[in-house]
Amino acid sequence: MDIVWIGLAFLLGVLLNRYHIPPLVGYLLAGIGLSFTGYEPGTLLHEIAHLGVIFLLFTVGLHISLKGIFQKEVLGVGLIHLAISTVIFVPVSLYFGLSTEAAVIVAVTLGFSSTVLAAKGLETRNELSSYYGRLSIGILIVQDLVAIGIIAYAGGGIPSPWALVLLGLPLLRPLLSRLLWLVERDELLLLMALSLAIGGSSLFEWFNLSGELGALVMGMLFVNDDKSDQLEKKIWGIKEAFLVGFFMEIGLGGIPDSLGFKMIGVLLLLLPLKAILFYGLFMAFKLRARTGFLSTVTLTAYSEFTLIAGAVAASAGIIPFEVIVILGLLTAISYVINSILVRYEDIIWQRINTFLRRFERDVKHPDHQPVSVGAAEYLVIGLGMTGQAALKHFKENDKAAVGIDINPDRVKHTMDNGYRAIYADAQDAFFWEELDMQKVQTILLAMSGEIYTKEFIIQQLRKKNFRGTIRVLTNNEREDELIRNAGGNPVSIPAVQMGEKMAKLSMDE
Repeated sequence: MDIVWIGLAFLLGVLLNRYHIPPLVGYLLAGIGLSFTGYEPGTLLHEIAHLGVIFLLFTVGLHISLKGIFQKEVLGVGLIHLAISTVIFVPVSLYFGLSTEAAVIVAVTLGFSSTVLAAKGLETRNELSSYYGRLSIGILIVQDLVAIGIIAYAGGGIPSPWALVLLGLPLLRPLLSRLLWLVERDELLLLMALSLAIGGSSLFEWFNLSGELGALVMGMLFVNDDKSDQLEKKIWGIKEAFLVGFFMEIGLGGIPDSLGFKMIGVLLLLLPLKAILFYGLFMAFKLRARTGFLSTVTLTAYSEFTLIAGAVAASAGIIPFEVIVILGLLTAISYVINSILVRYEDIIWQRINTFLRRFERDVKHPDHQPVSVGAAEYLVIGLGMTGQAALKHFKENDKAAVGIDINPDRVKHTMDNGYRAIYADAQDAFFWEELDMQKVQTILLAMSGEIYTKEFIIQQLRKKNFRGTIRVLTNNEREDELIRNAGGNPVSIPAVQMGEKMAKLSMDE
């Protein structure tokens, strides 16, 4: 009965999500729980698990931009970290009885960080396009490409001589892109995304190549396409739902034996070393301490690609399936650790930033932040539609205003439109400590995101003894109260004002 695993996965996912733990951990635990009952899943679970991986790789392919990868910070940190971590993890894998081939594969995959976890976290915090967000995603893509290489190697078999035909796939891009533009209805766009992912997988399998590689390549055909984001949004929910099957299937393998738990313990003890190595490399590549810290937190977890690549190697007989069970539980525990780190990252940063800044190099950083806003009287934080409208209004009334945003592309777009804007991380307390803003009278927090983030910014400004007005975009009465208590002036969202205006007009008729 498939409803058994679906229902249990749902219940555990909801339960853990209430405690800010990724639902994926619940899916794995659901599988482990069912393994004790002797539950035998039908073929549906295996098919869903396979399709979940296919859809995941298709969405990863949509982000593999060579421009984003070929940066020294991305390639340097990504490849050096992977090389050093592999050297560290190979002896550990050999110690626990794996063959040399299996040990190398497992060691490489243990160097990966979670793409799903990082992308979700960055999207939730609206920082996917921030400098550190794009840096983290770039490093993850480098790791994912290595994972695809392992999958292709472990897939075994000799490719068909006709596989060379696949080199002509890029020639289909204009036709497929044109077809994508002709599709307007949501359900057809979803169907096209599913067809591309499954079709790419089937095509590569037909030539005796990895189906996972085919899904990735098919996604890469749409990199930088104006409608690629729509493709991803349409398939995102189905991908998330189908990945439930993958983690459930891993969990159904049961729990490791005592040696397996010992291996998990050793690898968890090495997780901080993985984080320290990331931070050290970020500093070596001249990044700011704050950027290095945020990126390190984002990347501190083991990866679902450890399981995906490992599962393919297990199917080929290279790795014992018992090892995949161990890696599954290890990954789940690392997800829990990462969720705690992300939730309290600002508190952790405040506690240890003085120590971390000692390793920051005294050079011009690629993510340099300004120390002055000049003669600006108004400061607009967040350059979305609201922030852009505010800057426009200030300019039309000959007021000196500057916009701030963590997204470099948004800053450039604002400057191209003729407004003053600077790149900066408003959540960095050190930024406010250093910033010269003597002539600023009013600050507008037009940014989206958690209300607690806005609270933190207000606290930093008041700590700096800023006596001017701080107006903050809020969503409800609870947020209004929090902002007032912090020392800000809440402003209702336009939707509330529009509703009141519509009601007033209706009563005046």
